[in-house]
Amino acid sequence: MNVLSPDLTQSLRIFLSQLAAEGELLRVSDEVDPCFEISAWFDQLATGRAVQFDQVKNHSLSVVGNILNSRSRIAAGLGLTAQSLQQRIIDAIANGIKPVRIACGPCQAVRVDTPDLEKELPVPYFFPQETGCYITAGVIIARDSVTGRGNASYARIKLLGGHRAMVGIAPNHHLAVMARAAQARGEKLEIAVTIGNHPAVLIAAALYLRLGDDELDAAGALLGEALQMVRCQTVSLDVPAHCEIVLEGTLDLDEQHEETLVSEFHGMYEPYGSGPVATFSCLTRRHDALFQAIQPGYYPEHTLIGGVAIAAGLAQVLRAAAVPVCEVAVGHGGCGRLDVVVSLRGHRPGEPRKAMFAIWGSVNLIKNITIVDEDVDPWDAGQVAWAISTRMRADRDLLVVPGVRTDRSEPIKHDGTIAKMGMDATRHEGDRPDWSRALPPTDVIQRVALRLKSL
Repeated sequence: MNVLSPDLTQSLRIFLSQLAAEGELLRVSDEVDPCFEISAWFDQLATGRAVQFDQVKNHSLSVVGNILNSRSRIAAGLGLTAQSLQQRIIDAIANGIKPVRIACGPCQAVRVDTPDLEKELPVPYFFPQETGCYITAGVIIARDSVTGRGNASYARIKLLGGHRAMVGIAPNHHLAVMARAAQARGEKLEIAVTIGNHPAVLIAAALYLRLGDDELDAAGALLGEALQMVRCQTVSLDVPAHCEIVLEGTLDLDEQHEETLVSEFHGMYEPYGSGPVATFSCLTRRHDALFQAIQPGYYPEHTLIGGVAIAAGLAQVLRAAAVPVCEVAVGHGGCGRLDVVVSLRGHRPGEPRKAMFAIWGSVNLIKNITIVDEDVDPWDAGQVAWAISTRMRADRDLLVVPGVRTDRSEPIKHDGTIAKMGMDATRHEGDRPDWSRALPPTDVIQRVALRLKSL
């Protein structure tokens, strides 16, 4: 398989080509076992190169992963710098571009009816306490048949044998809301799972939007052009034309699979409970399809795809609340879900706490919030720790709110609740007469920085 094959800019392959040209794509030609071995490779390369496995035991398709494992890599996938990433996502949420349907696309070059998913797809078995193989990079597309409103989102998809799979969605997941609405009408919700998507689609699917706001509109804005879609073969849905693989089927809330332990973003196992069963009537794919996998658990690609998207949504929430926000960070250290750092500019007394309550009211999972000044990079853990050490007085600046409702994935919840903590690590006028940093002159720093780049 040649990742340099020509394709439109809406394909994952264009980014793989870029990574290969930069020496950031590792090609593994030795045969690898999808049972734990692919997971072990991802573990060892967690903060390193993207990887492509060209020989997967008992399968003809290649596997790719570890693609968006840093904020800078995510930005590069969208043709951006890390510094411009958050604003671009905010703009995409506010000013989406609706997709356009085209007649045909490479994702439908091959069709398999009633597919045996275990035979057709090289789905990894990631961790020993899990009970099977999971599709982890699948973007699930659905549309309400009455309102016409669409949704693109993530959920773990566990293979159950043949053409059936469990979809691990929480009750408040928008996909679950749409499935319940279909069930009330006596219908099964049609879904399409797309695998091997452009980074714009992968980030858009992780956004926390309002029910009915279509993430694929945001994907188009991230691309800078309308996302090209093709009509599915067996269900009434459109899917990204230039993805690698599509599964078409229905989601049935009346049929549930009881799941046991599943790895979560915090790095431990959680009991999942029951999840609805999907039946896939059709699989389409490229001739030389790449199966994309995201290492679940506490790994940067898993945490940061969600964290970068959540951070941009929270920045938008704070701006709507008239909080003078510079940047919001939801980084790997806080599992991409639990901890938030917010930098504020020129704020007034009380605004750090206003920001805390706005965030807690927006996303249940957020537990710990740190507020810093605009001279601190919220994505830099060292700078944030320095601000806490030098600017926070615990008796004044530490806020603990006990007994707050949280998400099912919170690792140390009790009866569905957790204490939430806010830290105001901003400068306070009366603390010091002078807040100046001891640094060399700015012009000399810039001159040396340019010299270093040339060496």
